[in-house]
Amino acid sequence: MVTSPHELASQAGLNVLKSGGNAVEAVIAIGACLSVTYPHFTGLGGDGFMLIADAHGKVSTISGIGQAPRRLPAFDASVNAIPHRGPISMLTTAGNVDAMGKAFELSCRELGGKQSWASLLTPAATLAREGFPWTASGHFWLDFRAGEMNKLPGVASVFLANGEAPVAGEIVRQPHLARTLETLAERGHRDFYEGHLAARLAKGLQEAGSSLTAGDLAATAARLEPPLTQTYRGGMLLAHQPPTQGVTTLQIMGILDRFDMAAIPEGSADYYHLLVEAVKCAFNERNRYLADPDFSPVPCEKLLSNVALDRAAASVNLARAQPWPHRFQVGDTAYIGATDAAGNSVSMLQTLYYDWGSGVMAGDTGVLWHNRGAAFSLDPRSPNRLEPGKRPFHTLNPGIYMKDGQASILYGTQGADGQPQTLAAILTRLIDYEMDPLTALARPRFLLGRTFSDSRDSLKLESDAGSEVFLELAQRGHEMSTLPAQSPLAGHPGAIVIHPGPPRLITGAHDPRSDGRALGL
Repeated sequence: MVTSPHELASQAGLNVLKSGGNAVEAVIAIGACLSVTYPHFTGLGGDGFMLIADAHGKVSTISGIGQAPRRLPAFDASVNAIPHRGPISMLTTAGNVDAMGKAFELSCRELGGKQSWASLLTPAATLAREGFPWTASGHFWLDFRAGEMNKLPGVASVFLANGEAPVAGEIVRQPHLARTLETLAERGHRDFYEGHLAARLAKGLQEAGSSLTAGDLAATAARLEPPLTQTYRGGMLLAHQPPTQGVTTLQIMGILDRFDMAAIPEGSADYYHLLVEAVKCAFNERNRYLADPDFSPVPCEKLLSNVALDRAAASVNLARAQPWPHRFQVGDTAYIGATDAAGNSVSMLQTLYYDWGSGVMAGDTGVLWHNRGAAFSLDPRSPNRLEPGKRPFHTLNPGIYMKDGQASILYGTQGADGQPQTLAAILTRLIDYEMDPLTALARPRFLLGRTFSDSRDSLKLESDAGSEVFLELAQRGHEMSTLPAQSPLAGHPGAIVIHPGPPRLITGAHDPRSDGRALGL
């Protein structure tokens, strides 16, 4: 089975499985296609993360995170934050292509992969050259940013025809991106960093006004690392190492593991209140510590210790909300999951950070560059302060839930700060309440804190949670805001649940708020 936020991308992954390919190969094909069909959330010019579990339960993580340039831009003393759009925000290299390349090498080396690299990128190149029907999600985010197109010149030049956004179903072509994908297919993934394509990218970045150089691209390397782990209900949750917020999701779930969820009705005010308060505990720790551990130690062992989780759980007041003054960090992402006939499984997220990333193309490559460098701090006291060669704090944290030594649930979501919040809801619904994936993904969700669409320090909850829940949460001290039911702002998670059998049964879904689909054999 495969799942992704776009049906054509999912179909490309399914075709890989049909031809005898493995889960890693399927995910690479899907990820390449999403760079074409979901350009508002992901692309070659962003970062990517994978958890790979083989049929015997061995798990590896790949973190494809770009780093800051060796020569930083000069910021005026009056500037207190990095711009979120434009050339200055193009402040880190892009690790997604190297993450996919290293996954391909792992597939060949350890999982018996037989597909060629070129064959996995060909469906994406074809979609870019011949075109695909524009999505409802793409239309929503073009319309949402319609008043900001002067800050998004790369978006306007490629996706607006005579100033008009394509409607859902209209055929959209990206010939420059097609050429880039064909070059990668022919010359291999490192050409993005050290070859002919890298030279074109570096030239485009510099002409746009970015500080990144060819040397910075060449220094980019995804990392293979062991996962972080946290027990939950007799199984094991796995996540990426810092600078991702994987440890934050594990903290939240570790706190929730200390409560009897079975005694709390799903969807009740008690349910949402407990999840929100657990999120607050973990986010307070996250904001103190999370950064690139090469520059600032992150005490993951301490944060996930029984002592710390017991203390956090004891601090939760089931009758009263803690105050929450912190700003919500926005960001958009695409989740991909796959499991193959041999039992290998992959959980992946790839991203441009904000919708449409920096808004700037890298020359004539068709590659929209991300703005993840805007996640750095200019505060010299911050562990996440901007430094040469440093990787920024990263919100992405796909996961795998292991049971009896095997991958049981593959999961992940779009949504920056919303990711751990959404995952808390998804995982409790899948594990504690034993919902099927589609039901778990469709149920109402929440977002905590100030967002780009609502500056209040409020708890935003989808309206179909019900008026009684809203009233009860308000009485406990939560400042409530309403999101429409099935809101595109509530994230686009995906999930695959694997029942080992016999017979082996797989169920999966992608969020009904997206254009996605799970497809299986």
